[in-house]
Amino acid sequence: MKKIIVFIFILSGFAFANSGFVTYKVDGKEYEGYYSSPSKNAPLIYMVHDWDGITDYEVKRAKMLYDLGYATFAVDLYGKGVRPTKTEDKKKLTNELYQNRAKMKRLLYAGYYEAKKLGANVSNAVGIGYCFGGAAILEFARNGGDLKSFITFHGGLQTPIGENYAHTKGSIVVFHGSADKVVSLQEFANLAMELEENKIPHEMTTYSGAPHAFTVIGSDRYNKVADEKSWRRFKEILETTLK
Repeated sequence: MKKIIVFIFILSGFAFANSGFVTYKVDGKEYEGYYSSPSKNAPLIYMVHDWDGITDYEVKRAKMLYDLGYATFAVDLYGKGVRPTKTEDKKKLTNELYQNRAKMKRLLYAGYYEAKKLGANVSNAVGIGYCFGGAAILEFARNGGDLKSFITFHGGLQTPIGENYAHTKGSIVVFHGSADKVVSLQEFANLAMELEENKIPHEMTTYSGAPHAFTVIGSDRYNKVADEKSWRRFKEILETTLK
C-alpha cells in the first residue's frame, strides 16, 4: 500500500486534515483508521472496510467521496498493521469478530468517537460497508449507532440469533448482486421482511448477474454495470439524506 501523507490546511481560522491515516487505541491496542475531509462540517461517511482491512480500495472510495464534498472516516476493525492477504487469514479475522459481537460493537463505537474527536460531523452522517464491512455496518445499526442511514454493498445480511432492529435509528439501504453465491437471495428477502416487521425505513436493490464483491474494481468479480448503478443511487441517497 502506498504511504498517504497527511496535509494540514489553515482556512478561515480553523485547521482540518485533508487526508491520512490516524492511529488510536481501543482496549490498549493500536488501530489505524483513515480520515479525509474537504472542509469543516462536511457531511460524514462512516466506512467499514472489506475483509482484508483498510487498503487502497477504501482509500480510493474515500477519495471519490472527498471529490463529491464528503468527509470519510474508515474505521479499523483489525488493528494497526493487520492487513491480511491470505484467504485463511481473512476468514480467521472476520470469524473472530462474528463470534465476538461485543468486541465488534466496541470497535465500531470507538471508531465513531475517534471520528468525532477529529472534528468529523457525526451529527450529519451515514454509514457504509463493503462485504464484511456491510455486515458490520448492519451490526452498528442493530446496536443503536447514531447515523442517518446504514448502507451495505454486497454485505452479509443475516441477523444473528438474539439481535434485532428494535434500536435502529436510521434507514437501511442494501445493494446486492442477485448472482451472489455467498449471501443468498433468501437472506436478502428475510432481511426485507424483518425490516418491514420492525417498521424500519429501507431500500433494497438487486443487480442481475452481479456476484459477491461486485464493486471491487480490478477484481475478477467486478461488475461495471452494477457498480456504476449502485454508486449512482448511493450518491442520490447521500444528497437527500445529508444536508
